[in-house]
Amino acid sequence: MTSFAANPDAVRGAITPLITPFHADGALDLDSIPRLIDWQLEHGSHGISVGGSTGEPTSQTVAERVEVMRAAAAAIDGRVPFLPGTGTALMSETLELTAEAQRLGAAAALVVTPYYGRAQQQGLFDWYGRVASEFPDLPIIVYNVPVRAAVDITPATVGRLARAYDNIVGIKETTRDFEHVSYVLDECGTDFIALSGIELLCYPMLTLGGRGHLSCVANFAPRPVADLYDTFVAGDQVAAQRLHYDLHPLVDAAFAETNPVPAKWIMEQMGLLTSGFAREPLSAPSEATQARIRALLERSEHVSLSSPAAS
Repeated sequence: MTSFAANPDAVRGAITPLITPFHADGALDLDSIPRLIDWQLEHGSHGISVGGSTGEPTSQTVAERVEVMRAAAAAIDGRVPFLPGTGTALMSETLELTAEAQRLGAAAALVVTPYYGRAQQQGLFDWYGRVASEFPDLPIIVYNVPVRAAVDITPATVGRLARAYDNIVGIKETTRDFEHVSYVLDECGTDFIALSGIELLCYPMLTLGGRGHLSCVANFAPRPVADLYDTFVAGDQVAAQRLHYDLHPLVDAAFAETNPVPAKWIMEQMGLLTSGFAREPLSAPSEATQARIRALLERSEHVSLSSPAAS
């Protein structure tokens, strides 16, 4: 175990929600994970997450997700905090993945609201309460992503959970309802970990007392995403604001089609991936989207498709 294991104080900064690399035939490309993680850490990322939306978890079996977690934990090797996503729509799978996260020395487990079922707020309270009770020594971070899960956990429910379970320590907010996190922090206290999962809310979240962000853009542009946090905490608001606006074209490129399709295509063009394959039901970006991404990236000094990023 590392000093980051089960340590919520370590969860801060730019935590890259790593894509899951696949070969062109759709098989897991576990060999690329160490190289991607080394590149991330060389370019300033403060932590690594796998198994979030950017990692295509619903297109993998539980066994595959465990393989990815193990490969990532081994590659990180205690250098930065590990924040794996362990939630699914099935409690038994969620518990299996969360147990593996604890075994691997995760700083915390990122548990998505159970998707598709559209649980009531009491159901969400009971769900998270079960996970927290099963792993009392592991910090749990609620992952609120209503656009994918079809359910929004309310600030009042998050507050109930934080008061009832000491190890429910934070929330990843992937919602454009920016009032949501303000009400959560009002309910839970500003020491509650708030992480932004919306790229253009990373900077504003910090101003409310947020602890950091998980930005899919960091997969292909980790340095400016990390610098945004570093300049903010250093007190250089002018530089932090400038980086916020510098990231606009990169965000537009990353979301030109469904995440993570554009990010993986960009990474393939940069030489970071041998294949930008995204598993079904996702498809490769259209030629029109590829042209739009290229035009957007030409506006940025942070990413170049003309020179390989990986050696």
